[in-house]
Amino acid sequence: MSIRLLSSGESHGKGYLIILEGLPAGLFISKDCIEEQLSRRRRGYGRGERMKLERDEFEFYSGVRGKVTTGNPIGVVLHNSEWEKWMDAMDAFDLKEDEAKEREITKPRPGHADASGMAKFGFEEARNVLERTSARATAAWTIAGTLCRRLLEDLDVAVRSSVTSVGPRSIGLPRSEEEWTRACSSDMGLPREEDEEGIMAIIDEARCSGDSLGGTFAISVKNVPAGIGSYSEWDRRLDGRLAQALMSIPSAKGVEIGGGFGLSQRPGSEVHDEFVLSSGLWTRRTNNAGGIEGGVTNGEELTLHVALKPIPTLKKPLRTFDVRTKRETSAHVERGDVCVVPAASVVGEAMTSLVLAQALCEQFGGDRMEDLRSRFEEHTKRTRRMFHV
Repeated sequence: MSIRLLSSGESHGKGYLIILEGLPAGLFISKDCIEEQLSRRRRGYGRGERMKLERDEFEFYSGVRGKVTTGNPIGVVLHNSEWEKWMDAMDAFDLKEDEAKEREITKPRPGHADASGMAKFGFEEARNVLERTSARATAAWTIAGTLCRRLLEDLDVAVRSSVTSVGPRSIGLPRSEEEWTRACSSDMGLPREEDEEGIMAIIDEARCSGDSLGGTFAISVKNVPAGIGSYSEWDRRLDGRLAQALMSIPSAKGVEIGGGFGLSQRPGSEVHDEFVLSSGLWTRRTNNAGGIEGGVTNGEELTLHVALKPIPTLKKPLRTFDVRTKRETSAHVERGDVCVVPAASVVGEAMTSLVLAQALCEQFGGDRMEDLRSRFEEHTKRTRRMFHV
């Protein structure tokens, strides 16, 4: 069975419903690990007011008993702290017309789904659109991804991230395991402390000018053996599935695997990762492929890069039009952030964990963790023998 995620909820509604189906029975889950990842998702210099108010309180309804998965669908409710302030404008059956009218959005923001969502469903204003397209939904994804991360951790597969640029300032990849550790634990997601002051300065500059900043982050996955994924059909290729999941993150506009676009500018003799013999093991001299060839892992570290555009809610709004009067005006201003790159990298870890857990459950099956683990370990040993001299 594969893992399937469904979620429901709105940014200013009661909260989010999360159903994760397909996790094997016997996987240990702790509230602490989920709270840790939700806290990391709230991190970052340049976050907005909501991150100071949102408590990310959640309840498990099913699928876990005594801190261990039962094999049944896992149900979680993530509460929105500010529901009482919005219930008159958002309630399913007892909507207060005056309050709903006050919260209407008729001035779509360039770069947001406001106008396109209105066009899709025929809404006369954008509140129904932005409530679902809000990045608040990524808190629900983070919970689901953390449950999948627990499965990967049980198999000794490690997923981590690092911010690699903010706006025009490039930081680059971590250069050591210590720098990867710092990037994961740092409030700004940066691998080196000396970069923090400069990044904070450009975020402050953007805030003062009423603007926002994008950036890039990298995802690294260690200890994935060769042979995970599939090349049999276009929609089963692991690289395509990872790219789709990462592109679903709000503001994501580009995904690279390994050397990405840069490989297109170099000859094949410099791009493809040659095999070299090292200590009795055939390994790769480089990792330009980012650990995936033909939609299947090749045993090297998985490396992915995600580019984020600046968020579309600006304190100094851009020009737009009012959908009712059809006259030019300034775009709606909803409470928002200046820079979300450190937080988005945590969501990237969650989505990567979800896809990898799906692929592993599909390939090795098993209703119980011990069955999946034994098959995974046997596969790992077999592929290692293939590369040993």
